[in-house]
Amino acid sequence: MARRLFGTDGVRGVAGEFLSAELTLALARAATARAAATTPQPRVLVIRDTRESGEMLEAAVAAGVAAAGGSALIGGVLPTPAAPLLIRRYGFDLGVVLSASHNPYEDNGVKFFGADGDKLSDAVESEIEALLDGQAAAGGRDRVIGGVSQLHGTLDDYLRELQTRFSALDLSGRRIVLDCAHGATYKAAPEIFRRLGAHVDVLSDAPDGRNINAGCGSTHLDELIAAMRAGDHDAGFAFDGDGDRVLAVDGDGAVVDGDELIALAALHLRAQGALRGNGVAVTVMTNYGFHAAMADAGIEVATTSVGDRYVLEALRERDWALGGEQSGHIVELGYAPSGDGIASALLTLEALGAGSLAERQGMEKLPQRLVNVRLPDRAALERAAGDAEMHAAIEREHAALDGRGRVLVRPSGTEPLLRVMVEAPDPAEADAVCARLVERAEAAASQPAG
Repeated sequence: MARRLFGTDGVRGVAGEFLSAELTLALARAATARAAATTPQPRVLVIRDTRESGEMLEAAVAAGVAAAGGSALIGGVLPTPAAPLLIRRYGFDLGVVLSASHNPYEDNGVKFFGADGDKLSDAVESEIEALLDGQAAAGGRDRVIGGVSQLHGTLDDYLRELQTRFSALDLSGRRIVLDCAHGATYKAAPEIFRRLGAHVDVLSDAPDGRNINAGCGSTHLDELIAAMRAGDHDAGFAFDGDGDRVLAVDGDGAVVDGDELIALAALHLRAQGALRGNGVAVTVMTNYGFHAAMADAGIEVATTSVGDRYVLEALRERDWALGGEQSGHIVELGYAPSGDGIASALLTLEALGAGSLAERQGMEKLPQRLVNVRLPDRAALERAAGDAEMHAAIEREHAALDGRGRVLVRPSGTEPLLRVMVEAPDPAEADAVCARLVERAEAAASQPAG
């Protein structure tokens, strides 16, 4: 069954408009009712990021959980990766995270985690939509009203998990810059780095509900780049609004994306005999240079669709432990079943040992250009993605780069964006190919509907 509300990472949209309190309540009620069919009075963890709409939607989720007979446990502001860790620690039956990740503050989102700590599958999300539409029943049981309570100490629980994983990592003498995007990592990230001995300078750690991701964090690196160039730091890390991804900047101001961070982690874990299955899973967006580096090291690579859930599926299928995305989602299954920006930053420092990020030797990147073509709405996106001339242009450009690079054009699953990515040996060639494809996409999107 096709999903109409859920995208690649939950249900996301403008808070108070598409993502209304009513819809959020209904989603929480349906998800809890589904869980209650097999687990009476399910316990549901609820956490959020720092958006001003978070409290409203948190109240809506709590009401939906209680209306379905569940117990809503409010964990407050925490990074998204805290959810699976807390679910496993306390045996919760369901987790709800309210966040729109790297999106602007006006947006918010609802994503669900199951009792195993994993994000719900596409099939289960379809079942929740069916419950919303009255196409299925929650199961025959007496009507029960649940409750709502605060769950205290969640930040300390999350920090304890990080400290246990990186107990052997001594950051004494290390100088680190952290950009917390005015988001969910603003307390947790500086605290764990300091506990491990680092000297920490922090950017964007004063959320006011509207400044999340605003000119800061992993989608806006200028401030972090300037800080790294101006100071004497070993590494800088920028998180997104909900803390499940990270990008890095070295002392020269060069951006280090998820591909390079995964390469560093893979080579480090293999050297330690800790790269389970001697393989790593990445997505179709991953740079060709990553594949070349892994081939040289004798490490197998599996390629998936974009989305950390698909990386996770590939890891589970192969019994591997490491994977991720160019955007900075990095999964280390030995620690948690989801991307964790803070843990990934610490893993990077673990991999570097006594060296600085500028001294990294993970991979050599092929020049890559990625343009996000923002379109007016989903209908325009569908016109651009389905345009026959667009497909023909993609085939022509791909053929011209055969053996030297590649072209990838894909629609976003969460926003009206068409992502155009080109890799070529020469940056000017990559720019030119990108420009031609972007022009064709915009022309296709502007065509009259029908």
